[in-house]
Amino acid sequence: MRHLLTAVRCFYNNHGSLTQVRHYKPPKTPRPPAAPSPPKPPKKPQRFTFHDHTWEDPYSWMSSLNDKVAMRHMDMYMEQEEKYAEAVMSDTERLQSKLQSEMASRLAFELSTPPLRWGPWLYYRRVEEGKQYLVLCRRLVSLNEEFISHKSPAAGFDFTSGKKIEQKLLDYNQEAERFGGYAYEELSEVSPDHKFLAYTMYDKDNDYFTLSVRNLNSGALCSKPQAIRVSNIAWAKDGQALIYVVTDQNKRPYQIYCNIIGSTDEDALLLEESNENVCVNIRHTKDFHFVCVHTFSTTSSKVFLINAADPFSGLTLIWECEGLAHCIVEHHEGFLYLFTDAAKEGQEADNYYLLRCPVDASFPSRTWESVFIDDQGLVVEDVDFCKTHMALILREGRTYRLCSVSLPLPAGKGVVHLKELHPHFLPLPKYVSQIAPGPNYDYYSSTMRFTISSPVMPDAVVDYDLSNGKWNIIQQQNMLRERTRILYGTASSATISLNAKSGESVNELKSDSDNLWNDLSEFYSCEQYDVPSHDGISVPLTIIYSPKYKKENQNPGLLHGHGAYGELLDKRWRSELKSLLDRGWVVAFADVRGGGGGGKKWHHDGRRTKKLNSIKDFISCARFLIEKEIVKEHKLAGWGYSAGGLLVAAAINCCPDLFRAVVLEVPFLDATNTLLYPILPLIAADYEEFGYPGDIDDFHAIRNYSPYDNIQKDVLYPAVLVTSSFNTRFGVWEAAKWVARVRENTIYDPKRPMLLNLTTDIVEENRYLQCKASALETAFLIKMMES
Repeated sequence: MRHLLTAVRCFYNNHGSLTQVRHYKPPKTPRPPAAPSPPKPPKKPQRFTFHDHTWEDPYSWMSSLNDKVAMRHMDMYMEQEEKYAEAVMSDTERLQSKLQSEMASRLAFELSTPPLRWGPWLYYRRVEEGKQYLVLCRRLVSLNEEFISHKSPAAGFDFTSGKKIEQKLLDYNQEAERFGGYAYEELSEVSPDHKFLAYTMYDKDNDYFTLSVRNLNSGALCSKPQAIRVSNIAWAKDGQALIYVVTDQNKRPYQIYCNIIGSTDEDALLLEESNENVCVNIRHTKDFHFVCVHTFSTTSSKVFLINAADPFSGLTLIWECEGLAHCIVEHHEGFLYLFTDAAKEGQEADNYYLLRCPVDASFPSRTWESVFIDDQGLVVEDVDFCKTHMALILREGRTYRLCSVSLPLPAGKGVVHLKELHPHFLPLPKYVSQIAPGPNYDYYSSTMRFTISSPVMPDAVVDYDLSNGKWNIIQQQNMLRERTRILYGTASSATISLNAKSGESVNELKSDSDNLWNDLSEFYSCEQYDVPSHDGISVPLTIIYSPKYKKENQNPGLLHGHGAYGELLDKRWRSELKSLLDRGWVVAFADVRGGGGGGKKWHHDGRRTKKLNSIKDFISCARFLIEKEIVKEHKLAGWGYSAGGLLVAAAINCCPDLFRAVVLEVPFLDATNTLLYPILPLIAADYEEFGYPGDIDDFHAIRNYSPYDNIQKDVLYPAVLVTSSFNTRFGVWEAAKWVARVRENTIYDPKRPMLLNLTTDIVEENRYLQCKASALETAFLIKMMES
């Protein structure tokens, strides 16, 4: 434009007046580039017959991992998908960069995890400057005050005084060198004498976990044990012996070994479970008196005890029941406590309950008695023990509560109502969605750690002193850069002494105490609804939004769902969602059947032959958001991870016009073929969840809900972004097959693309990659809503 104005000024100056400019033609607006064409992988139809059904799969070749030709075609196809996704999203590069910067700025760069006291030591993991992975360290409690007196944490680490105080136990950066540049730890247990560390690291080349034991005094690796395919560990003999579980080639835990630390003898085999349907699990009681062995299948469950003082003395059976049951055993002053969801008197239990019996009772005359009288309105979700108290996580409808009960329990009282034990209820913020116990290793400490989660509050790590009700928020990210709770070394947040009456709930603090939590409810509203599903059952729906940006019937929305394995839907505050909330989005969470939070019946009513219930629940919540004008019509998106990806993909098969866009992260999409012909090992819990193809009723149910087998033809689908990984643990072929078939069957619209985004990295362990992936997903959602 500048050169044109210059020419006009010259013409005017030379001729005195501006009459016309000859031969000038305004530049034509360039045509927008043509939309890129989606890839078309080759079709190699293969017929399958099972039970009374025959079907054809044109893309089954994608899962032929041992076929070199097929894998070369797969590599070429994946490269085409990558280029196509980049081309479609190329106009969002600036938006992605902005979103990534926003999200990165909100990351909590804690210098250290909250130090956890166990005996004379404080254990913690900290950042080492310039290194990718953390370092596990400890320091003596007696030197803590000197350590934190330095003005900056680095002083305690890098100078002479710091090195004297801190002991570096394990550098995960060095572990990454041992395991091909990647460090992922699954298990980590310090011995009760604080002399050894047993831990398992993931070997991604071989897809199993390797056990190592390190001497904490010398820092050297012990020559034994160094087992592979290890799934569980437990210390015995006050730290002189390590008991561990090994899995078979199908990842079924089936053998228990015992190693005497420092011995050159072969590790002793304590148990081998030959039944391929039975799995084995171990854990030590918190006082380290016993190691509990749980063997379980879909038809039976048993619990054995190993005397930790003499691990070779054999296994003692203390409990058995029919059916699959979760069982956790604790020992407290001569009594065994069993927390389980096993059937009671032949009737399936809907929730967990607590039993106890004397430790010296013999089987089968051992009699377990209930600790609490059943209260349908107050469900015990979890329990933890220390020497002086028992902590109970309770649920009353949607409301979570946390209380402590003094130990030992009164003698001779028998089964009682919880209120008769004078529980002390501990304070919680509003809208708690989950309470997770911390490690709480120290059996002799009355202080217990819990992580408190809410949709409108960053996770708070809280230490509660069960003896007096005092509490400290020891770590919590502050999104507002004020009242920081990211504390280093020692907790310094306000302490409150509770004087609640017996049985009185004080979970929701009064308004003058709300500022003790880094609660964001001043900026983001949280609302809860009960949505009627297709059969009249009420489905809990939680929504969050910014009142500042919310407009009547104008807001786009994102609906999350999971609904599998009885797991709670993750409704924790996630800082990356702030980028949507601050752009006027409504973020919603549908607690559909099949998930957790509603007891065993809620879980069972959304699995196997009843899986369609969870899908219809999700659809009902989506329609509710639109009908109540919480989200604008044609501006609703769906989001699902893993089994949640199956839920959301099945929902768009049923109602493709209900959603404008969908994000599926490492989704489970090809249920029929995966359950019939598993390429990656499946366990009994997977079949219990999604159905046994050998059962004809289950098979028909699988065929009815499987996303890959129920794609509608000649219908317009929403835009979809599917993320997957080249790491075969996530089965990239499921995503690739589904994307190809949706494109093949449905109406093509370049404004509603089907994208497959692939990564060679395991994103969960890299916060930079997490931000990058979240920025891509968010940019995709924004682009689709604005197109």
